[in-house]
Amino acid sequence: MAFDMDRNAVRRAWDEVAETYAARRDPDGSDAALVGDLLDSLSTPGSADAPRVLDVGCGDGARTLANLPPGSVGLDVSRRGLDLASETVPDARLVHGEMTALPFGDDRFDGITAYHAVFHVDRERHPEVYAGFARVLRPGGRLLMTLPSGRFETVRRGWMGGRMFFSAPGRERTLDQLRAAGFTDVETTTATDPLGSSTEFVFATLDPDRAAEADTSEAGETDATETDPNGP
Repeated sequence: MAFDMDRNAVRRAWDEVAETYAARRDPDGSDAALVGDLLDSLSTPGSADAPRVLDVGCGDGARTLANLPPGSVGLDVSRRGLDLASETVPDARLVHGEMTALPFGDDRFDGITAYHAVFHVDRERHPEVYAGFARVLRPGGRLLMTLPSGRFETVRRGWMGGRMFFSAPGRERTLDQLRAAGFTDVETTTATDPLGSSTEFVFATLDPDRAAEADTSEAGETDATETDPNGP
């Protein structure tokens, strides 16, 4: 990876800034309200069952995971972030793992949220990420994620008191990659992000008539490290 931050370095960087990031984020705001829109789109009239949702890059859990139904799954590369999430959202299932190798079976989730997450992965691997989203979503499942506004790859030094890797191929390229992964009904909206700026988000539906074009990850369900929300 460019800029001397491989995935292990990114993982360590998130562990170092997790508490500062959690403290500076506003847990409210219009991007948090988008989660309600996602859940409304997943609700089935007459069903008592809540949709099963995966929050990718959940961090401390306050922004998205806390607004999802009890028992939702939070995935993060940072163990420190998951420690904070276990306090914030004690009824969530928390999993330590990478979004490039989602440790879940096929067709497991009704929805996925990915806020400010994918652009911390090398942009050359973003198609793998979206293929993984398509694999673990059921046909017709819905995705809600941050849409990067530009094309960039850099390490921001001094970010949250540490440093962090950012990488994106650009707005239109991201939308093309989502469609290539099997997502349709792609819609965008602008909302206020956790740090007070305006950010574009995208809603997309996994084509119910198309099998996800994703290679099954070598990582199985048992390869993930799950954090017990009730544990130490």
